[in-house]
Amino acid sequence: MAFTLTLGLIATHQHAVLPASARTVAAAGAAAVPAVAAPYYGGFGAAVGPDLGLAAQAGILVDLDSKRVLWAKDAGSRRAPASLAKMMTAMVAVDLAGLDRTLTVPDGATGVEPNLMGLAAGDQVSVRELLYGLFLDSGNDAAETLGQAIVPRARFIAEMNARAAGWGLRDTAFSNPSGLDDPGLVSTPYDLAVVAGHLVSGYPALMEIAGTRSQSIPATSTHHAYAPYNLNKLLWTYPGATGLKTGFTDDAGGCVVATATRNGRRLIAVIMHSDVFFTDAARLLDYGFSTPPNS
Repeated sequence: MAFTLTLGLIATHQHAVLPASARTVAAAGAAAVPAVAAPYYGGFGAAVGPDLGLAAQAGILVDLDSKRVLWAKDAGSRRAPASLAKMMTAMVAVDLAGLDRTLTVPDGATGVEPNLMGLAAGDQVSVRELLYGLFLDSGNDAAETLGQAIVPRARFIAEMNARAAGWGLRDTAFSNPSGLDDPGLVSTPYDLAVVAGHLVSGYPALMEIAGTRSQSIPATSTHHAYAPYNLNKLLWTYPGATGLKTGFTDDAGGCVVATATRNGRRLIAVIMHSDVFFTDAARLLDYGFSTPPNS
């Protein structure tokens, strides 16, 4: 399949029709996309860079500052993104509500297995606190609270899809805020690298949260105590790691968007469907930092 550059984003010459559930959700409402320049990554073919012996079925490595693709494997393939979808959930939530607005946890947000922050229906928590649960615990209950308690859930998901459409991500569609497997939830390594690029470049508060190893949220009169603990092992093991998001479902397998900075150089690695996604991400980042920054 051939690729062309369009508005700084990769667009394939052929596009399958997105699932009907995704089209229905996208039509449920409209969203205003912030006037932020989309990250510009160069073109790629079926494979870019050397064989690094990764277990991942697909992935991509980009240099955020030079907007170059440094390595790619099947980076345009549509796949289940698992909790990597929560990157978009977080950005939409902050744009709609800010960090300090208090939300009440709805009944429908709790018990969304398997990953949970530990929310109870009726708890009153801030968006910031929910984001710690979303990024560190990968809490589906936190994601659903953000997706239901700010605006109606259908509108929130429509906002996610409008954002993706505004960024030119024609191979991405969202059908829930948590990333749980659903026929209407798809993305690609390339598109997820663009989503991550927006987050890294435009949401420093979210990056600070995503890069936190653990957080203590004391009990108050409106909620009990929470102790989010980051599932991203790279924050402990990889020098320069700054985030960003892990994921796992039956359809997606193990996934990670790994961000790291060394000597001011910012790299984003996306690993999809790997049994050793942390190892794959570290190897990919090592390769990236070994390349000249402006070649």
